Amino acid sequence: MAAKEYGLYVDGKWTDASSKDRLDTINPATGEVLARFPKATREDTRSAIEAAKRAYPSWAATPAPRRGEILLEAARILRRRKKELSELVTKEMGKVLPEGAGDVQEAIDFYEYIAGEGRRLLGETTTSELKSKFAMWVRRPKGAVGLITPWNFPIAIPSWKTGAALVAGNTCVFKPASTTPLCAAALVEVLEEAGLPPGVLNLVTGDGSVVGREIAENPAVAHVSFTGGTTAGRDVYTRAAGLLKSVELEMGGKNPQIVLDDANLDLALDGVLWGAFGTSGQRCTATSRLIVHERVYDELVARLADRLRTFAVGNPLESATQMGPVHSEDQLATVEKYVKIGLTEDKAKLLSGGKRLTGGAYDKGFFYAPTIFEARHGMRITKEEIFGPVLSVLKVRDFDEAVRVANDVEYGLSSSIYTRNVNHAFRAIEALDTGITYVNAPTIGAEVHLPFGGTKNTGNGGREAGTTAVDEFTEQKAVFVDYSDRLQRAQIDKE
Repeated sequence: MAAKEYGLYVDGKWTDASSKDRLDTINPATGEVLARFPKATREDTRSAIEAAKRAYPSWAATPAPRRGEILLEAARILRRRKKELSELVTKEMGKVLPEGAGDVQEAIDFYEYIAGEGRRLLGETTTSELKSKFAMWVRRPKGAVGLITPWNFPIAIPSWKTGAALVAGNTCVFKPASTTPLCAAALVEVLEEAGLPPGVLNLVTGDGSVVGREIAENPAVAHVSFTGGTTAGRDVYTRAAGLLKSVELEMGGKNPQIVLDDANLDLALDGVLWGAFGTSGQRCTATSRLIVHERVYDELVARLADRLRTFAVGNPLESATQMGPVHSEDQLATVEKYVKIGLTEDKAKLLSGGKRLTGGAYDKGFFYAPTIFEARHGMRITKEEIFGPVLSVLKVRDFDEAVRVANDVEYGLSSSIYTRNVNHAFRAIEALDTGITYVNAPTIGAEVHLPFGGTKNTGNGGREAGTTAVDEFTEQKAVFVDYSDRLQRAQIDKE
């Protein structure tokens, strides 16, 4: 059966692109072509931006509670279609089926949460310096915004961006990752069914060097929200900066899990297996460094290696599978490159894995064995983001050294500490230079009602989700109402 052909979604209609070039979206476990999408040109992207610009005045004037109701209806549709969409995420991205369901559930949770902002969008009232004068600030949408999303959470992350942008009154040009456009198209269909007006959300598929650059450089785009790799994020940021437009970036991580000598080792072991090898290590919050106190190091490392001997890697749709393939041939090549660096340049000790899985069904997909290195801080595999199922284990003498090692990387997204010592837990919350810290839990597992984002080269200071979600997509407008019936000059006429 031929793969289904899709178009671009512009101004409420699925349309042909001006280019005949196509991109295939592929099941990373089987190599099956799932669908074909256009490679949009800059002209196509401009058409989508113009559609968003035209739709903006009407959408911004739509009462915010009504905007929220549409997102709440989208959540209901997602819930109704959850089984089907969960399987779609697993087939297109490669994560195991429970994680595919979690991806969809996160979208449901966030749309339900952010819909309530339609009845809040809180500003502030305050006192004036002058008599008979009222002062406040209110939120206003930014305009037509660009949303650029990654492949590892192909429904959840687009829901974060679309939900916050739309409830705040913005219109959107949405560029998904080129390897997961089918999930993006499904989300667009859900929002269309929920009642989103034409032009408010526009889907443009294609290369980042074409579509992403047009979004960054087009003056009609008021703001860009980007989640993805650091190199691409820097490029978007610098191009948009030339027009002084606002950009929010969420990029890489090199996330540590610290295990102190008083930790519950059973719990810490479960945590690192989930944190390091959930989603095949392809989360920006994935545990890529396990920092262990010397007193429990040998025991924990031995138990970890033992657990991996029976760790099931295979078809992510099968219930017994604990880890699916990496997402693409390019990602597989990146993992292989870093394992080679670990073995040759870093001369780290390989404890487990370190090879592509072949034979039988493995030959059809991009499978790699869960990999553990005993490493020393400062090796490239302990400092650079790999974005795959590769874990570096490091030994430290005490709490202070653990925190120094954890912080000594260019990223600052997520961190974790396992300890029964409440003093160490609270010191870690203060000392770990990351946007997220977990105590006695792995580095993955964010919840939609808390802010998400990081420090240093993870991003540029913004936060998604939580009560801060709408900050990115709104301007703060100060308002003064003078009912004195005379000219009053602030700072000059104060009595």
